[in-house]
Amino acid sequence: MSKNKFTRVESFSQPQFYHPRKLWTKSFILTLIAVLGLAVVSLFTGVYDIRGQEDGLDMFFITRVPRTFALMLTGAAMAISGLVMQLLTQNRFVEPTTTGTIEWSGLGLLLVYLLFPSPSLVLRMTGAIIFSFIGTMVFFLFLRRVKLRSSLIVPIIGMMLKGVISAISTFIGLLFQMTQNIETWYIGSFAAVQIGRYEYLWLIVLAAGLIYLFANQLTLAGLGEDITTNLGANYNGIILVGTLLISFTVGIVAAVIGNLPFLGLIVPNIVSMFRGDDLRSNLPWVCLIGMATIIICDIISRTIIMPFEVPVSLILGTVGAILFIVILFSQRKLRS
Repeated sequence: MSKNKFTRVESFSQPQFYHPRKLWTKSFILTLIAVLGLAVVSLFTGVYDIRGQEDGLDMFFITRVPRTFALMLTGAAMAISGLVMQLLTQNRFVEPTTTGTIEWSGLGLLLVYLLFPSPSLVLRMTGAIIFSFIGTMVFFLFLRRVKLRSSLIVPIIGMMLKGVISAISTFIGLLFQMTQNIETWYIGSFAAVQIGRYEYLWLIVLAAGLIYLFANQLTLAGLGEDITTNLGANYNGIILVGTLLISFTVGIVAAVIGNLPFLGLIVPNIVSMFRGDDLRSNLPWVCLIGMATIIICDIISRTIIMPFEVPVSLILGTVGAILFIVILFSQRKLRS
């Protein structure tokens, strides 16, 4: 593992089998087939017997198909957001749920419910996106004030902000008797996803396209402000664009699905360990692994205590916490 003397940030050296320009490798095709296979399993997993009931075909397209699409889009969105955030902060332990971004989204949703008793999905998305942007910018401002940029200091700052915003949201919820809205949002679940209630998630495809378009600039910003400026790029402008893209994707997911912890942490780390840190080359891989991870967790959530359903955020949080500890110890071994 090499160490950048300009940014004081440790980074993995790229493995010998890393091919930055080659996408359609045998391993990528096999991974794509595996994700499509998981999607098929998701389509036919559930309590309702879609093959034995008269309205089974209708229910298949009303609930199962939208849910599977929502899983794939959400998995890609949170994984991409984590990848961009880790790149911009030069730290492998940050993602929207460890920096307070998702809590800011929840605060935005709560204020929208407070101002508009029966807000539309567009209003909820707007509030979540705006507050996601504010929260992410606040995090970056705090980060600029910190001189010691060790691998653990950065996520600790995010968790402190996360705790403060969560406490504010809880206080507002108790004050205006809106705790049910907070509890519903914190339990990220796909149970309510059906046709007509998930379509805004397709905007994530637009965000992913923009991230791919600005991939080289975002990768350059990941080298640090000094190097980015010396190469003639606008560091602050790139950070602003990256923050907008993160806020857009996180806000949409927060408004439609809810809180999905650790997905943006574990997926980019797994991909970076095998493929290095090139954003443009890693983006398709991050999307696929993110989709696979959340589909597997959702299938477990639907079958573990069938006919009841466990919130997918519970499964995702448990798996994510375990993998977070594994990644943390692996980083320490690599440094020793």
